Amino acid sequence: MTSDANTPSVPQGGNMTDQTVRAPQTVTRTPRARAEGEEAYLEVTDLHVQFPTADGKVQAVQGLSYALPLRRTLAIVGESGSGKSVSSMAILGLHDRKSTWISGSIKVGGKEVVGMSEKDLMSYRGADAAMIFQDPQSSLHPFFTIGAQITESYRAHHNVSKRAAKARAVDMLGRVGIPNPSRRVDQYPHEFSGGMRQRAMIAMALVNDPKLLIADEPTTALDVTVQAQILDLIADLQRDFGSAVVFITHDLGVVAEIADDILVMYGGNAVEHGPVEKILGSPLHPYSWGLLESIPAVSGTPGPLHPIPGSPPSLLAMPSGCAFHPRCEFRDRVGGDLCRTLKPELIPRTADQGRTSRCHLKEPDKVFETEVLPRLP
Repeated sequence: MTSDANTPSVPQGGNMTDQTVRAPQTVTRTPRARAEGEEAYLEVTDLHVQFPTADGKVQAVQGLSYALPLRRTLAIVGESGSGKSVSSMAILGLHDRKSTWISGSIKVGGKEVVGMSEKDLMSYRGADAAMIFQDPQSSLHPFFTIGAQITESYRAHHNVSKRAAKARAVDMLGRVGIPNPSRRVDQYPHEFSGGMRQRAMIAMALVNDPKLLIADEPTTALDVTVQAQILDLIADLQRDFGSAVVFITHDLGVVAEIADDILVMYGGNAVEHGPVEKILGSPLHPYSWGLLESIPAVSGTPGPLHPIPGSPPSLLAMPSGCAFHPRCEFRDRVGGDLCRTLKPELIPRTADQGRTSRCHLKEPDKVFETEVLPRLP
């Protein structure tokens, strides 16, 4: 199956063309209310991830910090190379220690992941945190049945018989909506459709009841109808399991359907963070504005598409100052060439709880309202 051509996503630049454009995304679900003083289950603090190469160090993630309580969904969005997947793989300790340099802190349920031993990581993965990968066809082993792969994960964390583990696999397949799970459990991945394979991956990820679920673009390879079913399934299972969800995507339409909060990443940095309805309705960072402006829509008033000019920065040679300044149309609004020379901090920009952005521009909310919003019919 392939993704629907009309699914809105973040383009990678290009020439301006006459297409239908979309106004700020409408949140299609009711975000869960943030409780005051709510304890974070996932805490990422000053995370840096670098990969040494013959040409220098790739600065994939630079000083990333955020917190996520249980029962909330954080969507991490950005172009390819922004650091979305690299940061999330670090949460599960999936980077090769010999070829990756990681500093900072990642705490999951109070456990420090950075520097965790391989033995402890084996116990941690699956039980405390799990991941749904983008392509289930390459993530599932073709030579083993779906049931065998789920039971292997379950028995790695529970001292149970094969019969009990298989019963658990059947139960999980049923919970993710696979029909006739007692028969399907003995089938191989090639006997499942793309949507059913992704459901099986979700069952495998949740079989040990982890409280943190990382979904790395889990609907990209699915058609738009199956995509909606998988999003509904993840939301339903989150309510059942009470888990925290990190949802990695380039698709702002998906974000509007599933997220409580958004973290926008660019060039390995977080550039904006806040509630989904605020960022999709009135973003504060010029990069966030560019993402909204460059989304084609399936209906509406025809008009010019406004892609973000240029390309994402090289992580081997980041621009000085603000990483986005070479592509930002508002950089001349900031006096003294500040955007080119000084990297802005990620700081609170409004009175709204939990909203931060990384930009030197003063009163960005007014700039968006008066100059950017009118371009979004």
